[in-house]
Amino acid sequence: MSIAPGAIPGTDPNVWAEPRPTALLVLADGTVIEGIGLGAVGSRVGEVCFNTAMTGYQEILTDPSYAGQIITFTFPHIGNVGVNDEDIETVNLASAAGARGVVLKAEVTDPANWRSTRHLDLWLKARGIVGIAGIDTRALTALIREAGMPNAVIAHAPDGGFDLDALKAEAAGWPGLVGMDLVPDVTTGQTFTWDETTWELGRGYGRQEAPAYHVVAIDYGVKRNILRLLADAGCRVTVLPATATAEDVLGHRPDGVFLSNGPGDPAATGAYAVPTIQAVIAAGIPTFGICLGHQMLGLAIGADTMKMHQGHHGANHPVKDFTTGKVEITSMNHGFAVDRATLPNDVEETHVSLFDGSNCGIRIKGKPVFSVQYHPEASPGPRDSHYLFTRFVNLIRARKGEAPLPERVAV
Repeated sequence: MSIAPGAIPGTDPNVWAEPRPTALLVLADGTVIEGIGLGAVGSRVGEVCFNTAMTGYQEILTDPSYAGQIITFTFPHIGNVGVNDEDIETVNLASAAGARGVVLKAEVTDPANWRSTRHLDLWLKARGIVGIAGIDTRALTALIREAGMPNAVIAHAPDGGFDLDALKAEAAGWPGLVGMDLVPDVTTGQTFTWDETTWELGRGYGRQEAPAYHVVAIDYGVKRNILRLLADAGCRVTVLPATATAEDVLGHRPDGVFLSNGPGDPAATGAYAVPTIQAVIAAGIPTFGICLGHQMLGLAIGADTMKMHQGHHGANHPVKDFTTGKVEITSMNHGFAVDRATLPNDVEETHVSLFDGSNCGIRIKGKPVFSVQYHPEASPGPRDSHYLFTRFVNLIRARKGEAPLPERVAV
């Protein structure tokens, strides 16, 4: 970035003066990228990924599944509609659960939206998220596509003073997400109930006042809109911590069990979560998993998970549902996946990514258990995938001897 010629006293008016960078992105291989700082002051270490969504940056930055990551937005104009108190996805509004850092192409402009209550820069400061702007995000995205998601440190110092050697050492020394259980950082600390329904223009969020079913949601980093859609589907939701045992879950006598999204390596979280999931399956309780919940369901039925090269992060991912023959435009956020080659014979692959052929959905043959890798609640289609919540409720209804509801699938 340059400033006007002659803007600095005593300099040649014909020479452009370069301001001192106030933020750095230091990759584990020693690469240093300079930019303009925003958000929280200090440094954060994490894995750098890129997200291709053009909207929804506030939801993305507060999605607990991004814990441990630094998000590069490929869309250049982030922050131009400001932020508000309604579009936060982490359940605990006081929590900083979500991304550790954000990388932007353009500097953030003043917000221009009737729902905005705050500038993105101030909001990032309040949530402890370090930001850097003025970056060639296309080049950084190309690097990630070629070399994979790098570990890095993002640092912001308004005076431009950095201990570069220390930042390089921290980036190189961070072990990365493989083998890392980040769920304890984002899960609830206590059991609570949920009855809030989805947002409507002129009304805001509503309340589920006449639930027909009781669902236990195991919180590995659950998003608020997932819980809202469960409430929309007629469910009273009880949310339990990630460490809930089978006795904890079954003791609530649920009609169904939901396995939530979340961050980190599913194999690490599965060390304590898989036995609970296996017991729920054995009890015949209808079960639905999303994202990390999908991956841990895969582990529970004997499949393997694997680290992806660049991951899937964005709101434009086409997925085919083999059960209907339809294609959905989905929102995704995952750096691990279920290895489709390891699925056992009693498990059916129901969904597949049309980008790279990776697994995006499974169900157990003869049991009321299924899961998907993507986020049906994020509404990129916008409602292509909402039928999955009806599909879950229909499994509950079938167990109760009730007739199924029609699924509204994409056309």
